[in-house]
Parts: sequence; structure tokens; C-alpha cells
Amino acid sequence: MDQSAASLVPAMPGQRLARGVARLLHSMDHAVLTEFVPERGLRVDLVGLGPRGEIWIVECKSCRSDFVADRKWHRYLDWCDRYFWAVDEAFPLDLLPERTGLIMADPYGAEIRRMAPETRLQGARRTRLMRDIARVAARRLQAANDPLAFSAGAS
Repeated sequence: MDQSAASLVPAMPGQRLARGVARLLHSMDHAVLTEFVPERGLRVDLVGLGPRGEIWIVECKSCRSDFVADRKWHRYLDWCDRYFWAVDEAFPLDLLPERTGLIMADPYGAEIRRMAPETRLQGARRTRLMRDIARVAARRLQAANDPLAFSAGAS
């Protein structure tokens, strides 16, 4: 790998996993957002919007202490049709609840090892989430295309 390609790999372990998972979801025709907030007090690592409107949440855990410290993950279940953990090969898999999905990942890709059970969202919540995902994605794209539009001095 050349130096410029190496510099594109995120430094933080969870971000490296998220990159690989995003590549997997993209290959499955999902639109993916990282660091998405479905409601105040919750921030998911990745949310994927599938081609039929299905919503998946993926939480990336880089080590045992990262998993143990996450006391909010149960609340994420109310905001998706399927919920997954993404971990690397060194992660102690016995920590992960069996009634959730499992994705093995690294910075370059990922593989679903256990499909998450489906619990379909109610229509009103799905509509709200799809609207919020679209708004966040549009704002991020605008900020990337015109960073000055989001600065304090912009009119």
C-alpha cells in the first residue's frame, strides 16, 4: 500500500471497522451514514437505508471495554429493522447477545456472520427516520461542497 492510500485509513479502531462495514452495506445497495443521531442522547455508529426502505443500525466495537462501556445499545433497537454488532477477528464474540446480528470487519471490508432478526419499525417511526436520514445526508453533502455556507459568518 502506498503512503497516500495508507493515510486514508482512519486512525481510531471503531472508525476503521465502520469504514469496512460501510463498504459492505454499500455493496448491498444501502445508503450509509456514520455517526447518526436518531434521537437526543443516542448516536449510532452506522445507519443503513436499504433499497426497500429497511433500516439497519450497526454498532462498531473495537474491544471488550468498548462493549462493556456501552449501556445504551438496547435503546437503538427501537430505531431499526435489524441491529448488528461489527467487530474484528480478535473480539471476544461470547460477549455479544445472540439475538443480534454479527458483522466481522476490518478497514477494507466486512462480512455478515449472523443475520440480525428483523423487527419491522412502525410506519410513523420509519417515515420520521427516513426524513431525518435524508436531511442529515443532504446537510453533510452541502457542507462538503460549500464549507463556508456553514461557518458562523455566512449569510
